[in-house]
Amino acid sequence: MDVSPEPRLILLCGLPGSGKTTLAKCLAREIPAVRLCPDEWLADLGADLFDEPMRGRLEERFWTQAQDLLRLGQTVILEFGFWGRAERDEKRLSARALGVPVELHYLAASVDELCCRLEARSREGGPGTVPVSRELLDEYVKFFQAPDDDELGLFDSPPPERRG
Repeated sequence: MDVSPEPRLILLCGLPGSGKTTLAKCLAREIPAVRLCPDEWLADLGADLFDEPMRGRLEERFWTQAQDLLRLGQTVILEFGFWGRAERDEKRLSARALGVPVELHYLAASVDELCCRLEARSREGGPGTVPVSRELLDEYVKFFQAPDDDELGLFDSPPPERRG
């Protein structure tokens, strides 16, 4: 009999082009897990991908859904970017209150590398593709709070079967 893995919350943290969606899709297949990606949903709904109030409402709804899924024993991957420490802390503490381990995957890349990836992604197109210029990325970098080693230490490690 196949035993389901313990449910966990997986947060993907990084700037646009860092590889969050690529990693999320891989993990969702491997674990399996429910993957919630605001960019894809906004695009599918025909919403403006830069409509911050809409994105905020969607992320709030996703978080409610994620908590319900975690209570039901399902692993959930959130692809929100998690640019701020306060948001990461809030999700970690809330999930732990449900008795659920929480992983944080920080995907870092240089601004030049992010620009190359974003340009390639824009050329390819596809669902949920958000056009991000170098100028916009430079603005995002000013607001992004990268997790340090102390913060990363507050999160759980992946289970042994997913450690490489």
